[in-house]
Amino acid sequence: MTDASETRHGPGRILIAVYAIFALAATARAGVQIATQYSEAPLAYTLSAVAAVIYCAATFALAKATVVSRKVATVAIIVELVGVVGIGAFSYAAPEDFPDQTVWSHFGQGYGFVPLVLPVLGLLWLRRTKS
Repeated sequence: MTDASETRHGPGRILIAVYAIFALAATARAGVQIATQYSEAPLAYTLSAVAAVIYCAATFALAKATVVSRKVATVAIIVELVGVVGIGAFSYAAPEDFPDQTVWSHFGQGYGFVPLVLPVLGLLWLRRTKS
């Protein structure tokens, strides 16, 4: 049986650090976009704020590394994956709703597609450290 805290050791530390960077970046970007340009793309900027909340939840849950927080991390990361794929596709289908890059638009193209790869890595790590 594996200890739930293993999610925050070894490569898990790098994963948590990347999630923390994305939580900070998404929160800052969404905050600036909402404060200064909200009327230009309210849907896109609101979705950026939702992405920021999900990144924060995943970061804290992975770092906490308890049995309950693993479940929270799993749900947050699944929602993140669905979000980046769904919003990525929607941003191509309705480009007028995404006049500016957001974290998940165009599958995270503005962030080097890391938002598309990160949840896959997160889920693989949670599976590898499953107790």
